[in-house]
Amino acid sequence: MVIAAVGQLCSTSSISHNLTQCRILVKKAADAGAKALFLPEAADYIGSSPAETIALARSVQDSEFVLGLQSEAREAKVHINVGIHEPALNGKVKNTLIWIDDKGDITQRYQKIHLFDVDIKGGPVLKESASVEKGMEIHPPFDTVLGRVGLSICFDLRFPEISLALKRQNAQIITYPSAFTVPTGKAHWETLLRARAIETQSYVIAAAQAGPHNEKRRSYGHSIIINPWGEVLAKLGDEYEEPQIATADIDLDLLAKVRREMPLLRRTDIYPEI
Repeated sequence: MVIAAVGQLCSTSSISHNLTQCRILVKKAADAGAKALFLPEAADYIGSSPAETIALARSVQDSEFVLGLQSEAREAKVHINVGIHEPALNGKVKNTLIWIDDKGDITQRYQKIHLFDVDIKGGPVLKESASVEKGMEIHPPFDTVLGRVGLSICFDLRFPEISLALKRQNAQIITYPSAFTVPTGKAHWETLLRARAIETQSYVIAAAQAGPHNEKRRSYGHSIIINPWGEVLAKLGDEYEEPQIATADIDLDLLAKVRREMPLLRRTDIYPEI
């Protein structure tokens, strides 16, 4: 078994402040014996407007935040999965999820497919597509120190097709780094995450933003790790005072047992294979 750490922070528009928070989380993960740390969506920054979101974006080669985490990964010998922004050619940004290995190299990149465009009665109005370019492909799972990891981000959680496609390609761990709103988090966060774990018989690791980012926006928190049987192994709360982690063992023998004893034989003769 290998230990995974899920991190929770409250990103603001200050990239240097957010990097400091993430450095604390890397140290906590390393001290806990974790081999990989999973950080939330938009860990580099959360802007207060679409214009600020676009203005703050930097390429990974020029990003103080990414370069800092690459250095931390090398120093701590910890793999880091983190959500960031990157410039897009159309004047928007990409909401991406990168994997930094324990040598500090970026080895994987996924661009968020489903964008969060909602108007919640009594809550926030968020139109991610105003500043973010949508991704166009499901990234294939890849081998890591924990097992085969499949990447997805936040609002992707509401679409089981992605997780089913990742499971078909033998993903053993599926990520959902997020910045869920409080109303949607209270209603659906844990329920959807447990459903994705159960229907794919995979570990689900969901790192979450928590607390107030600015006057307009607050995130739900509750970072979580769930096993292939749908059991919650580790979970944080919603209040934010300092960067936190939770840890859990990733047991691939348990995963194999669940898949062996409860085989999910899809009827692709009746409906399409995803």
